[in-house]
Amino acid sequence: MRAAPAAPAAAKTVSPRRPGRPRVLARALPVAPAVILLLLFLAGPIAYCAYIAFTDLQLTGQAHSSFVGFENFRAAFKDEAFLNAVWLTLVFTVLSSLVGQNTLGLALAALMQRASKPVRTLVGGIVITAWVLPEVVAGFLLYAFFRREGTLNAILDWLHLPTQNWLFTLPILAVSFANVWRGTAFSMLVYSAALNEIPKEITEAAEVDGAGGWRRMWHITLPMIRRSIATNLMLNTLQTLSVFGLIWVMTRGGPGNRSQTLPLFMYEQAFQKSMIGYGTAVALLLLVVGALFSVVYMRLLRTEV
Repeated sequence: MRAAPAAPAAAKTVSPRRPGRPRVLARALPVAPAVILLLLFLAGPIAYCAYIAFTDLQLTGQAHSSFVGFENFRAAFKDEAFLNAVWLTLVFTVLSSLVGQNTLGLALAALMQRASKPVRTLVGGIVITAWVLPEVVAGFLLYAFFRREGTLNAILDWLHLPTQNWLFTLPILAVSFANVWRGTAFSMLVYSAALNEIPKEITEAAEVDGAGGWRRMWHITLPMIRRSIATNLMLNTLQTLSVFGLIWVMTRGGPGNRSQTLPLFMYEQAFQKSMIGYGTAVALLLLVVGALFSVVYMRLLRTEV
């Protein structure tokens, strides 16, 4: 009799292959230039800004700066002009971005959904033209509109209504209106794209059930475009926090400091009063405010996933 065949040897367990170093490098190389550019032109300036904010660096005067710790930040929160700039920045952002651009952009997008093609072309062209204008050019146009001898007072005088120097009596409202006029196109485009994604069957069914325009907007349209609303608010807020040229051309932060937002206050302290360290500390605080807004909006977006 033949001997029974030997039992097969136990199968060797093979551990999963880990991606080797060449494979990791192959994946990292395509994004390496972008990462390097971000480090050079974004992370680098932010780090240098953070360093300068803790020194007493001046544009003129002493040649060498010294480390002063949190002194610039303590001085800022004791400075009434800084606190006034914070308040005006908040007013400017709420009026022109959160309320003005967002609301008007949504209204225009909703109206253009039902408008004829010639009307859409005309209105869209006018709104987008205001958006693509350089900030300085837009500032000069709105300065000519609001000045004492400007277009607005000419219209009011023709209607036999009282006139005033709007840039002197209501400067923060004038620059807020200017920012709404210039930036509404972005919101309109965002909301137009979002509204086009809503299935027509849903709105038509609601209309058949007797839902009016306001009910459809509140209960159907707004919930379905809430992610676009959060994204638009975030981008508009960050853009509005950095507005400088528009206000500088129209009022230069005046009269007095009644339209001086944080970017203008920072410029005044750093380049007109030569206090680079103090001005950079204000810039860093503005950066922190923008980052906080971004975190809030990103959390809103994450909860909607």
